[in-house]
Amino acid sequence: MPLTEFQARIAELLAANRTPDSYLAGGAALHIEPNSVRYSNDLDYFHDSAERVGSAYDEDRALLEKTGLEVRVLMQRVGFVRSVVAETSSSTKVEWAHDSAWRFLPPVRHPQAGFCLHPIDLAVNKLLALIGRNEPRDFLDTLHVHREVLPLGAVCWAAAGKDPGFTPPLILSRIRRRGAYRPEDFASLRLRQPVDLTTLKTEWLSALEQAEGFIASRPAEEIGCLYYSRSLSRFVGSWAADANDVVPHYGRPGGVLPVIVDRKSVRF
Repeated sequence: MPLTEFQARIAELLAANRTPDSYLAGGAALHIEPNSVRYSNDLDYFHDSAERVGSAYDEDRALLEKTGLEVRVLMQRVGFVRSVVAETSSSTKVEWAHDSAWRFLPPVRHPQAGFCLHPIDLAVNKLLALIGRNEPRDFLDTLHVHREVLPLGAVCWAAAGKDPGFTPPLILSRIRRRGAYRPEDFASLRLRQPVDLTTLKTEWLSALEQAEGFIASRPAEEIGCLYYSRSLSRFVGSWAADANDVVPHYGRPGGVLPVIVDRKSVRF
């Protein structure tokens, strides 16, 4: 698990307090599985309302301090708390924040961390973060998403549903500006293995090219959706000749799971 040993202990401890409206998100949730590329700098817990942030923080702080951990608040305002959780030789940043309840899928339960934001919604959030800031960690995470979660074109298409101010072509044009990094840009990141810039650049350009083709192939009236394959029982970024196998899936407050009724229909 590419969380630090200390982060993993905290995530497992706080799992008892996680619910569908108080869940692990951000880089820690994206990188909680062993095939990820980097360690997260912190633990981010998202909540569906500002009020829920306050109650979750109080519950989590009580649990942390009960086990002998120090909780030092760095910033606190309505709907947001940033702290450092520490013991004698280890520490990590932990944040509690309000995020929109609009998502494609409900949070999922992780065996160690409790409820986590669904990987698809983590992917969409990460892409939108890459648009807004030129951070090497977001670039690496977006390539990880492209490899392991959903192809870049499908994430661009869906992200326009999360942020209707963007169209998929505009999203693609914005992220084309990313990817010009030097070795020292990755020096502050805790990586599972060193990055090879030539390999990353080749992969990034290929992902952009595939994304452009995907976006050009989709009808404008379906902007902002995911595509779910009934035969594969998963979301896809491309499909075979049987177009009837793939159906659009749209987000909503709380998210919704696709439910297969029969081979001819899908209920959302």
